[in-house]
Amino acid sequence: METSTGKLRILDAAAAASLIRRKTDRMSEVERTVAPMLEDIRRRGDEALRQYARKFDGFDGASFLVPAHELDRAANQLAPVFRDAVETAARNIREYALEQLPRESRREFSPGRRLGQIVRPLDSMGAYIPAGRYPLPSTLLMTVIPAQAAQVPTICIACPNPSPEILGSARMLGLTRVFRIGGAQAIAALAFGTATIPKVDRIVGPGNVFVAAAKKLVAGDTGIDFVAGPTEIVIIAEDADPRYIAADMLAQAEHDVEASSILLTPSRALAEATVAEVERQLETLPTSAVARASIRDHGACIGVGSLEEAADLSNRLAPEHLSIHSPSILPLIRHAGSVFVGPFSPEAAGDYASGPNHVLPTAGAARLRGGLSAADFVKVISVQEMSREGLAAIAPAIAALARAEGLAAPARSVAVRLAD
Repeated sequence: METSTGKLRILDAAAAASLIRRKTDRMSEVERTVAPMLEDIRRRGDEALRQYARKFDGFDGASFLVPAHELDRAANQLAPVFRDAVETAARNIREYALEQLPRESRREFSPGRRLGQIVRPLDSMGAYIPAGRYPLPSTLLMTVIPAQAAQVPTICIACPNPSPEILGSARMLGLTRVFRIGGAQAIAALAFGTATIPKVDRIVGPGNVFVAAAKKLVAGDTGIDFVAGPTEIVIIAEDADPRYIAADMLAQAEHDVEASSILLTPSRALAEATVAEVERQLETLPTSAVARASIRDHGACIGVGSLEEAADLSNRLAPEHLSIHSPSILPLIRHAGSVFVGPFSPEAAGDYASGPNHVLPTAGAARLRGGLSAADFVKVISVQEMSREGLAAIAPAIAALARAEGLAAPARSVAVRLAD
């Protein structure tokens, strides 16, 4: 049964899927707008880039590169409490990122057949840091530190209007390639390279729909993390404090009027208490205009028969953020960008300082992968070393498979080694 009051809604489970909307039509429309810009920057480089930067970013400088003295000044002027926060978050993010890196190995699997892998960093990466309504120094930390953990030598930052906190944080991380450029034009510059901006091997970080469309279109020219849409959270709870749930829903909703905040619960009482608590907290939330529109249009409390049913529905939604108040259902979770377990694991912890990355797949892409990690910035390269004995053991299989494919040279390349 649906309860509709213009506030947070209480809906049946059948209505849940429509709340995390897949904006494919909108993306296709934006791609048609962005594609000519990308091609123009590919052909004309900095000349085209400067024209778009002036038009869309209000850029009026002589160089896109933020000078070292500006980074130094911003770092020196950071408030001590903010500097301490950056140091704490950076330490935790780096610690977790190092744990994510694949390990090198080599061992003998059978006599004379020694196999393994080496791990090598990408040569370069570019991080897009939004700086619109909410400048995001936290995204700088989340995109750069995993690349540093992977030992990527060339790290570029693109940000259209970096705040002092973004610039100061960049200096704290030792960055020198910070470019005052944004939008689809920044993605094009990083993907293709210009005289002043290096071409990078992977572009990561969130952005608006134009940034997302540009990343999708350049994915064949460079690597990307994923195409991100509006942010989303699903909360699964039965016996929980509605204050916590309402606070988590609003923490998501204030990002964007398109953000989705959904509670899945078998408790009608909890749903009703959460609706009331959301209204109470909205009264004092400075960002209530954005948050209320998000909650009204894309938020809901969804009634389910059990926590197991909630887990199944959540897997079908594959949300960016998943908060589960009972650890017992964690084994049932198959698809989520990041999972927050228990009442004292708010999404805000992961957004800022606990360690795991906040750059996460949205709009169902969590069915395919998890969030950004240090592993995104390395290549795992297989290594094999055969002795004569080891090669002889698999020679018949090589020859038979090659003949089945109509190829003669592979078998000969083995036979010539074993004939001596």
